[in-house]
Amino acid sequence: MNAVIERAGAADVAELRQLYYAVYGPHYPVARYTDPAQMAAFAASPDTLWLTARCGRTGALVGSAAIQGEPGSRLGRLEGLAVHPEHRASGLAGTLTEELCERTLGEGRLDSVYATVRTVSTGPQRVVSRHGFRPMGIMPNTVECGGRENLALYARYSAGVLQRRIPVPEVPAPLRPLLRTVERTLGLDYGTTRYTAPAPAPAPPAGSAALEVIEAPGFVRRRFTDRFPDSARWFYPLHTPNTLLLSEDGRIEVYACVSRAGSYGALVAGHPEPAEAAGWLEPVTRTLFRAGVGYLEALLPLARHDLLSAFLAQGYIPSALYPAMRPDGEGFQDYVVMSRTAEQIDFRALVVEEPLRPYLDAYASAWASTYLPSLEVVS
Repeated sequence: MNAVIERAGAADVAELRQLYYAVYGPHYPVARYTDPAQMAAFAASPDTLWLTARCGRTGALVGSAAIQGEPGSRLGRLEGLAVHPEHRASGLAGTLTEELCERTLGEGRLDSVYATVRTVSTGPQRVVSRHGFRPMGIMPNTVECGGRENLALYARYSAGVLQRRIPVPEVPAPLRPLLRTVERTLGLDYGTTRYTAPAPAPAPPAGSAALEVIEAPGFVRRRFTDRFPDSARWFYPLHTPNTLLLSEDGRIEVYACVSRAGSYGALVAGHPEPAEAAGWLEPVTRTLFRAGVGYLEALLPLARHDLLSAFLAQGYIPSALYPAMRPDGEGFQDYVVMSRTAEQIDFRALVVEEPLRPYLDAYASAWASTYLPSLEVVS
């Protein structure tokens, strides 16, 4: 198909809304692709590259995709990929993906770009795989989009980034299936990393473990900026917190990014320090699940054995690895996605390409070791 690729602008918002409705129906959970004001602001952001594809014959807007970044970060997220149902065999998804990557990774603006890819069919997986994205893991029950969907994590890098990973001396043993899978599928080496027993769970909070929940996006964002001006502690890129969980004495604060439409959340930061907030992880998880969040995740440094152990103790599963995610001096730190779902996992509708299948096996192994008891046979 002869398509015209242009940067999205405010004048495209009406047609873009029609496109996303045609592709996803009324259940798409991301407001910046459905709300006109947010769409216009997103298109105008200097940290966003949003491209549209128009039919060269009719001029109709038939495709859209974006890479979102943020100030001070060299990591981006490929998102919002949509091609009108009448043009799905035209190669537009691949054209948009490659153009976005060339304008960001290829020009040295970003170190890596990641994508969370739907698994209801193999089409989205094939699109990103054909354009240099490699699988990193699978996250069950991630989002409510007309039903619970399982997403897969893929990433693509600028030249030389993966070769500058900082070695990690030890990790909790339950991460072994995931790291071994990464070694086999990506060719990375964790041969010097030791697998040791998880550290004891942090002491639970003394006295009342009640939490106050503040859902005031503007207030939470301002307070978060005051607490974390350099985004250096327990930082989850591209997730702006909109929910604050506060202990009754005001000593512990946990910041989360919660999507009510998609029924998912990400734990972004803990104050005064992540290690102190980790003792509150069980009441934080329980509170958010009771509030209707069906899926929770946190992105933790692979080098933080203590934090990984705390999440493992509360039933979080190491579901994906993001090698060389964050720059640290001359090198890059690896990060782990730790996830937990409040709902039954159903893989019957899961459709995965062969490169992704080992991650499904690794997740199943980690889940079984966490939730299935070791049976002792007595004769």
